[in-house]
Amino acid sequence: MKKILAAFLLFLVFSVKAQPVIKNGLETFIQENLVYPEFSLKHCIQGKVNISFKVNLLGEVYTSKVTNGPGIDLDQEALRLIRLSSGQWQVPPGYDTTYVLIAPVNFKVSGDDCNNVSITDVRKSIAAYQADNALTDVIINFYRNKAEGKYSEAEEARINAMKKELGYDDEYLQRRIEAGKKKLKQKDKQGACEDFLFVKNMGSSLADELLVIYCK
Repeated sequence: MKKILAAFLLFLVFSVKAQPVIKNGLETFIQENLVYPEFSLKHCIQGKVNISFKVNLLGEVYTSKVTNGPGIDLDQEALRLIRLSSGQWQVPPGYDTTYVLIAPVNFKVSGDDCNNVSITDVRKSIAAYQADNALTDVIINFYRNKAEGKYSEAEEARINAMKKELGYDDEYLQRRIEAGKKKLKQKDKQGACEDFLFVKNMGSSLADELLVIYCK
């Protein structure tokens, strides 16, 4: 059984002056809000993702982006966590909001299922994720075109086969919805709506009501 050992956040700023801090500490914030990404958890992928961002005088995060990561779902979760911290930073008087903060978000997972996973296995999983992402984009583009009446039944049959190959069935989509609901409880509306929109972009109506309520 897999166990998430730790996922903690530190930050560096290129200044010796007083720095922004977050109430109760960054490690606590991460532990309380982490939603370990499904693909990485399933394939025992862990590591560090660097996020660069700036904080304004109100303690709000802006211009956040991934500066270094494995290029999989860990990147999106690290970025989500930094954005989720917006408004919770305590900024010292006279702080220069042009400073760039670097947050290394570390993901760790352990358990019997992961003990025998090699670096080669991890690399293959990452390559597979990135290849699947390209196919996912094809599916999303199809359903966007279908909404405009630009599609054929033969093409849809190919897309359905692709969805089956990628495991995008109702069970998976329901898990994405549940992940989105959890993010809503964390007041991460953007992250939640991204999950709900993904479901819609897979040609499903399972998240339509949630999109209407939360994502207008």
